[in-house]
Amino acid sequence: MSGIYIHIPFCKQACFYCDFHFSTSLKKKDELINCLVSEIKLRKNELNTDVIQTIYFGGGTPSLLQLSEIDRIIDAVYENYEVVANPEITLEANPDDLTSSKIVELATSKINRLSIGIQSFFEDDLQLMNRAHNAQEAINCLTEATHYFKNISVDLIYGIPGLSNKQWKKNIDMVLSSGIKHISSYALTVEPKTALESLIKKGMIEDVSDLQAQEQFYILIEELSKHNFIHYELSNFAKDGAFSINNSSYWQGKSYLGIGPSAHSFDGKQRSWNVKNNSKYISAIQQNKLPIERELLSITDQYNEYVMTGLRTIWGVSLEKVTREFGKQYHTYLLLQSEKYIAEELLYIEDEKLKTTRKGKFLSDGISADLFKLDMT
Repeated sequence: MSGIYIHIPFCKQACFYCDFHFSTSLKKKDELINCLVSEIKLRKNELNTDVIQTIYFGGGTPSLLQLSEIDRIIDAVYENYEVVANPEITLEANPDDLTSSKIVELATSKINRLSIGIQSFFEDDLQLMNRAHNAQEAINCLTEATHYFKNISVDLIYGIPGLSNKQWKKNIDMVLSSGIKHISSYALTVEPKTALESLIKKGMIEDVSDLQAQEQFYILIEELSKHNFIHYELSNFAKDGAFSINNSSYWQGKSYLGIGPSAHSFDGKQRSWNVKNNSKYISAIQQNKLPIERELLSITDQYNEYVMTGLRTIWGVSLEKVTREFGKQYHTYLLLQSEKYIAEELLYIEDEKLKTTRKGKFLSDGISADLFKLDMT
């Protein structure tokens, strides 16, 4: 089973923290959609005979698209790939786009899952991050969307300067009260060359605090566990049966095809990515050329990738798989590097799987980096 990710590189305005590829100009939207459909056709043999289990519209802001444009892209997938009977088809959406009429319209399409970028229900937070929606739109869209979609995920950001723990709990409570069964939550991160970095350097916005982010991360875990949410991946929480198939596939190392400018693909042995420029992407595709770079992963690269993704999940890193797919020396190395983290109660081994403890979850990316193998000489 494989997935297809479709990157829609357009936004109404730039969120201060975002370093993803997007444009606030919609001038090339029609041309780009034509090229997305063309790329879907051009790459139809890359997944061999793999069946498509998920289609994911990410961005950017995919909810800017008209329903006819969304349908056209989905139809192109069905025309060129074998798709399971009931695929998970997700649309990332911003609250300001999810008017009552838009939600009703989307409910008639093949879209069966919404991922809504709420981020916060507090006006100060939304303005600090330069989000396009306001707090009332966040509330309204959730109320309306839950009438038409059973499968909804909400994004929340913690560690926002000025966001108190009391307010953070209020954000969590607002989502829980709506009956949402899936939450993705991330710390506010200052990425290089973003507006947020510039504003912090100028003293216009307070710098982010690692301590605040860590406190609010553990508040999130505690509050959601009270409501029977499963912390199945570092940034993802869901009720039993509501895990995102797309997210789970990604973190379990399954193949996916990335369509659109800057989109990444992965097949277990090779990683590839499209050019991060709308005009260059359009020009290449119009000439039936793929504007893509590919990297063949060495055994060490594949091992590192597996450790990084595995430690983020409840499934952990299978010691048996490490031996079988990468070799005994990698198994020995992994256990040796893990010893100090096991002693510090940040990692543990259960059923021959290496996993993070509750205390180690927030540090999992740093821990996995220390478990990486740099060379085999």
